Amino acid sequence: MPIATVNPANGETIKTYQAMGEEEIERRLQLAEATFRTYRTTAFAERARLLHRAADLLEEDQNDIARVMTTEMGKPVKQARAEAAKCAKAMRWYADHAEELLADEEPGASDVQDSGASHALVRYRPMGPVLAVMPWNFPLWQVIRFAAPALMAGNVGLLKHASNVPQTALYLEDLFHRAGFTEGCFQTLLIGSGAIDDILRDDRVKAATLTGSEPAGRAVASTAGEMIKKTVLELGGSDPYVVMPSADIDRAAQVAVTARVQNNGQSCIAAKRFIVHTDVYDAFTERFVEAMKALRVGDPLEEETEVGPLASERGRTDLEELVDDARRGGASVLCGGERPEGDGWYYPPTVLTGITREMRVHREEAFGPVATLYRAADLDEAVLIANDSPFGLSSNVWTEDEAEVDRFVRDLEAGGVFVNGMTASHPAFPFGGVKRSGYGRELSGHGIREFCNITTVWHGA
Repeated sequence: MPIATVNPANGETIKTYQAMGEEEIERRLQLAEATFRTYRTTAFAERARLLHRAADLLEEDQNDIARVMTTEMGKPVKQARAEAAKCAKAMRWYADHAEELLADEEPGASDVQDSGASHALVRYRPMGPVLAVMPWNFPLWQVIRFAAPALMAGNVGLLKHASNVPQTALYLEDLFHRAGFTEGCFQTLLIGSGAIDDILRDDRVKAATLTGSEPAGRAVASTAGEMIKKTVLELGGSDPYVVMPSADIDRAAQVAVTARVQNNGQSCIAAKRFIVHTDVYDAFTERFVEAMKALRVGDPLEEETEVGPLASERGRTDLEELVDDARRGGASVLCGGERPEGDGWYYPPTVLTGITREMRVHREEAFGPVATLYRAADLDEAVLIANDSPFGLSSNVWTEDEAEVDRFVRDLEAGGVFVNGMTASHPAFPFGGVKRSGYGRELSGHGIREFCNITTVWHGA
């Protein structure tokens, strides 16, 4: 894939970039290693000052960078502005909380005495340069939720961003430089995916984090495993959205639309499989389908647009193939399901029902505005359907019955359970999945500690 900005609303190539050569990659690796030696010793207060400045600059740039993101990957511009604001919030959160999250921990006095020590502690120390392989769907947020904790922990970052968002990738490097971070603290590598393996094998790179596809995750995890390097992976998701009879059906249906089509449906944590108790199935379906039909699809730079184009022509083709496979298998298309005429990689909000286990859309992630509806006879069947997926990123449950809530929290195979609301990420809460959705956690104290050397310090009596 060329490193280029291609407007998904019309297919026009706006700008193409030359991939960095071996000499430039080597220069940047040397710079990262050298910078880490000094940056690791900076005080939390200094790191926080720099990160607060970066947040201020991002807010000043909010409108401009939003238009860049929308032009590169097609998200509605209002959502792009919201993404920039969320990034500034996360940077400030880590700037304000990192020192507390990474404070020395003291074991219990009896355990210290039993170990024969006069005193002991656990200290969190930075690891070094971390390679971040990031996707295009949230081109700012995916990077910031790595970069903010990594920089506050004293690490330095090397970003290999998706090849279709190069302007956003370069903006991020420039943002941190303008904020006052030393040049080697955060660097963008304009490289193709074929260069990742050699960089990950380099001894100067101490760990890696990846958000993206399963094949990309397997490749990074395989090399990192061979080199015995720490990784965090956030891969695909096909999150269930369970609606029980006690739920507020009007509200559940309204939120369901946003949960499915946010970011043009191209979100790992978007609800994709809607599992509805038979007693309220018809009522929910009627409200949900009508609301999906009513969505405004169009130019993502227009303020009124709710659903823009998919980010790539290949992505639209993949989505079409899933829908066509389901249709051939007997699924019913309640709305959408047909490519519109005209320029751009648009696909309409689509609802499928009559899904069977043999259909690809049942076991594969639909990365676009396509929802699948399932009817469940009772709570037990709802749990079975929800867990009948290779993914386990997050989940949504709508019920006013506390016993049902307890059961879903106990039995759903996912990294998150959101009750009477849609899944969302927040810097204070850990984010990540199980099964083929990956491993490790981002955000919160759990996320900042992922790339720390957890060190036991023991003093003899």
